[in-house]
Amino acid sequence: MSTTRIRSHVKAPRSRVYQALIDARAVAAWMVPDGMTSHVHAFEPREGGAFRISLTYDAPTEAGKTTAHTDTHHGRFVKLVPDEQVVETTEFETPDPALRGEMIITFTLTDAEDGGTDLLAVHEGLPPGVPPYDNELGWRMSLAKLAKYVEHSGSA
Repeated sequence: MSTTRIRSHVKAPRSRVYQALIDARAVAAWMVPDGMTSHVHAFEPREGGAFRISLTYDAPTEAGKTTAHTDTHHGRFVKLVPDEQVVETTEFETPDPALRGEMIITFTLTDAEDGGTDLLAVHEGLPPGVPPYDNELGWRMSLAKLAKYVEHSGSA
């Protein structure tokens, strides 16, 4: 099992970043790599609350983990510390044993010297069928979208 760790700086206060982590509309906008669209089926942002999200490739040549062109994953919120941390579990809905298994995603937010937010995103327990490089690339794309979302929206 592999782990992806990404540090990011966001030019927005922690409260705005935190809200974007727990708002279904915001998550649909930013938690999706380039070349994919997102659909949030369920989203209960409370400790123990469930979520279910599908990411569908724009290009018909890309293969999905759940269906021909879609990756669907579900999970729950394990820990929510307002303006500080979001911990969630997630797993792909797939028949492929190399892609199965519960993963843990932790977002930790700290104040930056410039008034913005330093974010540490840790994705633990990647199944053996998910190349760490691909996972990191997808997360970097998504976190860049998160930064743009909170920096330009004024609120989440």
